[in-house]
Amino acid sequence: MDADFLLIRKMKLGDDGAFDSFVHKYYGGILTYCNYHCPDPKYAEDITQETFVRFFTKLPVYHYRGKTQNYLYTIAGNLCKDYLRKIKETPVEETRLHEKLETTEDQTEDVLNKLTVERALKRLPRELNEVITLYYFEEFKLAEIAHILQIGLPLAKYRLRRAKTQLKNLLQKEGEYESEKTTRAL
Repeated sequence: MDADFLLIRKMKLGDDGAFDSFVHKYYGGILTYCNYHCPDPKYAEDITQETFVRFFTKLPVYHYRGKTQNYLYTIAGNLCKDYLRKIKETPVEETRLHEKLETTEDQTEDVLNKLTVERALKRLPRELNEVITLYYFEEFKLAEIAHILQIGLPLAKYRLRRAKTQLKNLLQKEGEYESEKTTRAL
């Protein structure tokens, strides 16, 4: 039998250990997903916790039909969308930026590369950002992504291809801008 099926069965019977195992199994992945879709890490953590609260609230009527993980990502995705609808502008987190820039010189290039990629990801349309985040950072297969986002597999493939192309173009433009800035500084 499937491990998730057994965990859900134990949780429905009130086994506290099963609840702990379930949260331990999926918390990290859901938190990572929320961090990529929510500009504020504290809200991302809140959304992650709310994902599990909503899942556990619906647990008595939940019917296991495959991957529970996909259901959790669907809940988290909807909560992230709701959060983003509430905020009109996504402010740049200066404190997070300052913390990253205070690292050692050896790590400076890695931090700059990560910030460049994060900035480029944020410039992608939401539907492309979701697909590329699930594919590269959460390592889901395209069929799983299609199920999570409730879209067809051909559309998931198309969005991934478009996301790669747009991300590549954004990163190239960013690289040209950075080298132009460096040239001017010299």
